[in-house]
Amino acid sequence: MEYRKNDIVTLKIEDCGIDGEGIGKADGFTVFVKDAVIGDTVKVKIIKAKKNYGYGRLMEVLTPSPYRVEPKCAFARQCGGCQLQALSYQQQLAFKERKVRGHLERIGGFTHIPMEPIIGMDEPYHYRNKAQFPVGRNKEGKIVTGFYAGRTHTIIDNRDCALGVKQNKEVLDRVISYMEKYGADPYDETTGKGLVRHILIRYGFFTGELMVCLILNGKKLPAEEKLIASLREIPGITSITVNVNKKRTNVILGDELRLLWGQTYITDKIGDVTYRISPLSFYQVNPRQTQKLYAKALEYAQLTGEETVWDLYCGIGTISLFLAQQARFVRGVEIVPAAIGDARENARINGIENVEFFVGKAEEVLPEEYDKNGVYADVIVVDPPRKGCEEKLLETMIQMQPKRIVYVSCDSATLARDLKYLCGKGYEMERVCAVDQFGGTVHVETVTLLTRKA
Repeated sequence: MEYRKNDIVTLKIEDCGIDGEGIGKADGFTVFVKDAVIGDTVKVKIIKAKKNYGYGRLMEVLTPSPYRVEPKCAFARQCGGCQLQALSYQQQLAFKERKVRGHLERIGGFTHIPMEPIIGMDEPYHYRNKAQFPVGRNKEGKIVTGFYAGRTHTIIDNRDCALGVKQNKEVLDRVISYMEKYGADPYDETTGKGLVRHILIRYGFFTGELMVCLILNGKKLPAEEKLIASLREIPGITSITVNVNKKRTNVILGDELRLLWGQTYITDKIGDVTYRISPLSFYQVNPRQTQKLYAKALEYAQLTGEETVWDLYCGIGTISLFLAQQARFVRGVEIVPAAIGDARENARINGIENVEFFVGKAEEVLPEEYDKNGVYADVIVVDPPRKGCEEKLLETMIQMQPKRIVYVSCDSATLARDLKYLCGKGYEMERVCAVDQFGGTVHVETVTLLTRKA
C-alpha cells in the first residue's frame, strides 16, 4: 500500500533511530516518529512521505511501551535538548550501546567489536555544570529565558531545566527581575536590537563555585551595581562577567570579556587535578562522568611512567594533566590560544611540570614537530570535535607509529570512519567502551584503544 502525507496509521514501534526517534513499519513502509519509544503502539499522522519511508507526528500512544517513563521535565517533548526522556534510563543505555556498535559495523566495517559494558550515570538528571540560556520576549512582550524548541529559535520559558543545577533558576530569576526593573532589553534576533543575548552559568561540582556571564550586544549594562548586589546574595558566587558579542550571528560568545565582580574564572576538580575555567573555556559539562571517562582513557593508555604522550585537541589540558600523573612527558596541542593559556596555568597550579603545550591545529603542529624535530610518541591520545580527525593528522599518527592510540570520541559516526582508516594502516581495535555523559539525550562518548600490530 502507498502512504501519503496526512494519512493516519497505527504502528508498533520496533526500533530506535540515531536521533532517538521511534521506528515502525506499516505494510513494509517505514515510519520515523519523534517522541515514540520502542514497544509503543501509536497512532501517527504522516507529515512527509517518500517511496519506502516517511516521517510521522505522534498523535496518540494507544498502548504504552513497558520502557516508557514520565519525563521529569514538562517541556521534554517541545524542547530540542532532550530526545530520550520518555525512555527508561536502562533502555537509554542500551540504545547508546547499540548506536556505537551500529556505527562501528556499518561505517567502520568492523565485525568482531571488543565492546565493554557501557558506563552509565548514577543520577541521570541535574548533571550539567554549564548552561547557556537565550533571552527574548514572548508574544505578550514579557521577558523570557529557557531553551529553544526543537529545530527553531522560539524560546520555551523554562528556568529550571531538569539536566541543570538547581542554582540556575535563582540566577535566572534575579537577572530577569533586574532586567525588568532597570530596562535592560533582551536582544531581538530579527532586528539586531536589544542588549542581553544570553545568560551563561557555570558551576563547580566539587568546589561549589558559581559563575554568571551575561552575553551582551553592547559593552555596558544599566545600573550594573544593582545586578552585582543581587547576584552576590547567591551562595558560592565567585565570578560575574560580561561578554561582548555585537555580531549578527548564531555564535553565542564574542571575544571580549569584562569583569564585573570577583574573578574571571571558577575552579573545579576532576580526580586530583584542579582546573581553572573561564566563560570561554571548553570544559566537559558532566564532571562526575568525565572522571570515569578519563579513568578509562588512562587505563587504556597503560602508562608505566616511561612514556612520551601526545594529547591532541587538549583544550584547557583536562586529559593532558590527568595523563601527566602517570607518564614521563605529555605534549598537548590545541587551536584556541586562550585554552592553551588556561592549560599552562592549570599545569602551574597543580605543580605538574612534565607537560608542554602547543597552540595550533593538531593536523599542522604534529607533522611539523615530527618532521622538523623528530618528536615521537609512545602513546597518542586524541579527543577531537564532532567532525573527527583530519586525514593529514591520521597520516602523521600512522607515520609516528605509537604503540597505542587512545581515541576519545563524542560522535561515534566520525569515530568509526577514523578507526577504519587507522585499522587499515597497521593498527587493531583492542578495546571499546561507551560512557554516558548526557542522560536524556542521544549523545554518547566512546573510548577506544588501538594497538600497533606486531
